[in-house]
Amino acid sequence: MTTLGDTPVGTETGRLAAFLRPRVGGFPRTFWVLWAGTLLNRLGTMVEPFLGLYLTTMRGLSLTQAGLVMAVLGTGSLGGQLAGGALADRLGRRVTLTSATVGTGAAMLALGYAQGLAAIVGAALLLGLLLDMYRPASQAMVADIISPADRPRAFGLLFWAVNLGWAVAMVLGGTLAQQGFLWLFWIDALTCAAFGLLVWRAVPETRAREARAERAGGFGRVLRDRVMVAYVLITLVYTFVLMQGMTTMPLAMKLDGLGPRSYGLAIAANGALIVLVQPLVNAWLARRDHSLVMAAGFALVGVGYGLTSLASSVSAYTATILVWTLGEITAASVLQAVVADLAPAGLRGRYGGLYGVAWSGGFLLAPLGGTQLLDAGGAPALWLSCAGLALTAAAAQLALGPAIRRRRAVALDTPFSSK
Repeated sequence: MTTLGDTPVGTETGRLAAFLRPRVGGFPRTFWVLWAGTLLNRLGTMVEPFLGLYLTTMRGLSLTQAGLVMAVLGTGSLGGQLAGGALADRLGRRVTLTSATVGTGAAMLALGYAQGLAAIVGAALLLGLLLDMYRPASQAMVADIISPADRPRAFGLLFWAVNLGWAVAMVLGGTLAQQGFLWLFWIDALTCAAFGLLVWRAVPETRAREARAERAGGFGRVLRDRVMVAYVLITLVYTFVLMQGMTTMPLAMKLDGLGPRSYGLAIAANGALIVLVQPLVNAWLARRDHSLVMAAGFALVGVGYGLTSLASSVSAYTATILVWTLGEITAASVLQAVVADLAPAGLRGRYGGLYGVAWSGGFLLAPLGGTQLLDAGGAPALWLSCAGLALTAAAAQLALGPAIRRRRAVALDTPFSSK
């Protein structure tokens, strides 16, 4: 046997395989194509983080006008999530994902070349409608092909791919923006379209034909599911809190005399910790009770934001970001898997669409509510309110836990077959 120092190479390979198997093993090729496409798509996500800067510097919009454009984009995303869920159930996951991502690429270029407020607002609305339309189809695809027991690991790997791509995109986007903002629009457009075309060429339709009868009732049936509606409302509260780090935190740091560079250094800890830690803990967390895991994650996020009320330096802000990022990692390990457990096979797209509304709504409401709290009571009012909301979400999730456990038990007991 070949050796490396005093350790046989075969032994090292065996240890590596034993480490990787419970974390990434057992998934079909279709999942890995979807994972690769998700990573590719996020590597090109360069427009959204720099959109406000682009609108005010290159298109000459005022801060109010730029805020209007971004609000229109967020509002469009709400409708896009619901439309994407309905289309994924009615037309299929594959055609919905491909159409939405290729359409997003075209809308991205339309926004990049639009001039004048009316044209920019129109392009932003179109982009908003298409931008997240693929998400319910992607989530439904995972639920279609992965057994309930393995879904938390699968969704966790997708979460990791999203954050890895995002971290790289932020660095590349900032560099390319100095060469011209149109580079960002073209790269974002091409990676969106490439994701859809990859799925179209390499992924078969995963929607089960026998689930057609389960689609009866549409969104009305989803809204009558009190467990799902409660879960979405809890997630909306959690998302509102989580997104403060991406929306209002730079403004709070400015009050402490810390500029954009300081914020960039601090928030980089979020992506770095997710990329480093999430693959190590995802499989372990996935085996735990989902509601307890989420409640712990929500509580950690609340503690992290509560501690932010004491921060006034870059190092202190970074430390609090690390705390709430641990909570984000914890909750993300099971959040989407719960939706898949609650959804009947024929309504997986619509359940994913309603769940997506919690995220789009949270992202839309976070800067509106956060800035109001910051203006009314300063940073302490903002961060302590966030702590209270996150802890309330944790308590609500614990209360919802028994119902979720019953539904998961049914999902685990139901024979599963993927296409």
